[in-house]
Amino acid sequence: MRHKKPLTPVPVVAALAVSLLAAPVPAFATPAPQADPTAQTARQPLERQVLPGNDGWAAAGAGTTGGSAAGADRVYDVSSKAELLAAFASGGTDPKIIRVHGDITANVDANGSPVSCEDYAAGTGYSLTQYLYDFDPARYGTTREPEGPQETARRAAAAQQAATIRWDIPSNTTIVGAGPDSSITGAALRINRAENVIFRNLTVRDAADCFPAWDPTDGATGNWNSEYDLLQIVNGSTRVWVDHNHFTDAPNLDSAQPTYFGRPYQVHDGAVDVTNGSDLVTMSYNRFSEHDKLLLIGSTDSATRGDVGKLRVTIHHNVFQNVGQRAPRVRYGQVDVYNNHFRTSADSEVPYGYTFGAGVESHLYAEANAFTIPADIPVSSLIAYFKGKVIATTGNAVNGKIVDLRAAYNAAAPADRQLGSDDSWTPVLRTQVNAAQAIPALLADAVGPVFTAGEAD
Repeated sequence: MRHKKPLTPVPVVAALAVSLLAAPVPAFATPAPQADPTAQTARQPLERQVLPGNDGWAAAGAGTTGGSAAGADRVYDVSSKAELLAAFASGGTDPKIIRVHGDITANVDANGSPVSCEDYAAGTGYSLTQYLYDFDPARYGTTREPEGPQETARRAAAAQQAATIRWDIPSNTTIVGAGPDSSITGAALRINRAENVIFRNLTVRDAADCFPAWDPTDGATGNWNSEYDLLQIVNGSTRVWVDHNHFTDAPNLDSAQPTYFGRPYQVHDGAVDVTNGSDLVTMSYNRFSEHDKLLLIGSTDSATRGDVGKLRVTIHHNVFQNVGQRAPRVRYGQVDVYNNHFRTSADSEVPYGYTFGAGVESHLYAEANAFTIPADIPVSSLIAYFKGKVIATTGNAVNGKIVDLRAAYNAAAPADRQLGSDDSWTPVLRTQVNAAQAIPALLADAVGPVFTAGEAD
């Protein structure tokens, strides 16, 4: 595949994409083979495709078309950070298509030279050794958050990294991997106060925080907190389709990090978070692997962050492999989770916590998902309580057998943490729904980056 010069517009041979209207079918339809990626992109280039009608919450209203309407002068092939950021900036919020070639690395300077954690800290006075000395709970205590010269220095160093790796994707953008090997490494990507974005066919990995913050007041024993998500949908962003990507920490897993103050020095935060009043999101056919905190939907327990009435998200036909928690954890939103495969290996390097988190005012509808888990993970642990009141679970299978997940959770939960059946809504924006037992085979080779984008002349 030929790589292009930075920001060189390329001719486009395909006509504008239109939504492919897909009528809903009854739940537990007979499994159908997945569409052949080569045949699909031969009919219509990947970068010109739009979210099909009825495909989750992002299909509501005007639907999600991304940059599919881009003219020839707004189609870009990029293979470096500088080229990608220039493409984001070009044309403002006009429809644009960006095709990523190879791996784009975030922790580099304007000339493309690598930038290390030590480089970010240079001149700030930050020293991890001194930070650990100053805030050792035996010396500093456990009742107040860190403050003082080393915390100030840590924040300054963190700001240097944030300015380098945090990139905002503008409205009316389609960004796709040009091939299955296309990737972005080390970036904290955001869809921030934006709308109508398509994000497809990319491996996104290792948004490692060089400067995690110690908070002795977080939980019973304190925690290290990192800053960056692989992809953050935030601040009222809406109409977003995230499809056929791979989100992972590998090869830089948190399990390889040291332990300080008796707590893991965690350098990764979320995979894809939807917060602060964002809305109408569909996540489909993605692979999530080797990551702890997956999908946080909802900012805080407070109702003042714009989340009430928003956070409508569909999560379908994804594979979650060796992940820890939040798949998803929900506050306030109506979140439809169906036909996903959750796989945890006995030798997973990411400790398993839970899958579905029922938070404040959450309305999570989990149907026909498959769980493949070791015998030592109790079914009752697949749901976790975070002040939620209700949850809908139907037709889910654990190791091939249909299980009532809510009943299993309630059987082990104390009286003050029981979850009622959520009959407040029924998802309708769905494509084909298959029986849970069919999902592992159906998704075996169908998720993650599998496409090849169109070529320029």
